[in-house]
Order: sequence, then structure tokens, then C-alpha cells
Amino acid sequence: MNFKEVYDAHFAFVWRSLRRLRVPEPSLNDALQDVFLVVHRRMDDFEGRAKLSTWLFGICLRVAKDYRRRAHVRREVFDDSNFAQVSDPHSDTGAAAEQNQNLLLFEAALEELDLDQRAVFILFELENMTGDEIADSLQIPLGTVYSRLRLARQAFKKAALAQAWRKRPKVSSGGFS
Repeated sequence: MNFKEVYDAHFAFVWRSLRRLRVPEPSLNDALQDVFLVVHRRMDDFEGRAKLSTWLFGICLRVAKDYRRRAHVRREVFDDSNFAQVSDPHSDTGAAAEQNQNLLLFEAALEELDLDQRAVFILFELENMTGDEIADSLQIPLGTVYSRLRLARQAFKKAALAQAWRKRPKVSSGGFS
């Protein structure tokens, strides 16, 4: 597979991965470019032992960590309050309001996870990778994958319930005294 084919086939996956790893909107295009620069440089190093998407996610994770770590050098402050409001450019613009609300709740709950747990959660639950593929991609032991997944699921459930509770319709007292 040549670089153009990789780029065309996996652009959306890389974009989603960087967004889910909380690369801020102003830096997203630069981060995309950084990922594909690494892919272009290291394409010959890809041995095919794992899926290409596994290899790409590992690159996305390192780039996302770099952007967060170097933020203080660029004197940027990450404001996550608008993070969940940016939509996927490939999504249907006519989506129902309830579906958008659920997506916002999902992304807000995902934001509560630390980066290591979020990476495992995204790969397992959203990208349908196996534990072995995740361990290979993130270069961590298989036991660590399942430990992070368990912790991520617990934290995600807790955050999702808290988000749903905050967003519930308020019921008025109806004149009871």
C-alpha cells in the first residue's frame, strides 16, 4: 500500500482518533499533518505484524501527547469547554437534536478519562480492536490493557451518569407549598 492509499483510506480514522484524544481544534490540522508526516517517513518500517490502523493509532497517541505537553511552550491554555461542540466533518448535518445531545453527553463523559485509559477505551470500544492489538499498538502488557479498560469503563459509566443527571429536565414543584 502506498502513502496516498493509506492517507485516503485512513484520514477519517486519524481525524477521529486525534479528536477523541483531545487535540484542540486550533491544532487539529497541524496534528493531522504531523501524523501523516510520520507515516510517510516510516512507511517502510511498518512490518504488517499488526493492523495498519493499530500502527496509526500509536502514532496519533504520541502526537496528541506531544501537543498537550508542548502547550505551555506555545503559551496555550487548553479550554476543553468547547471541545465536545465540534462535529465530525464527515457527519450528517441533518442529525436529530436528540442524537446530537447524546453525542455531546458521550464526548463529555469521554473527556473525563485520563489519556491512557481513553486510548484503550477508544481502541477497544469504538475501533473494535482486540486486547492483543491494543497491547501491540500502545506497547504495553496485555494485562495493563485490560486493567485500563476496566478502569476506563468504570470512569466512563460514572461520568456518563453524572452528565445525564446534570442534563435531565428540571421538574417544577407545581405549586406545592
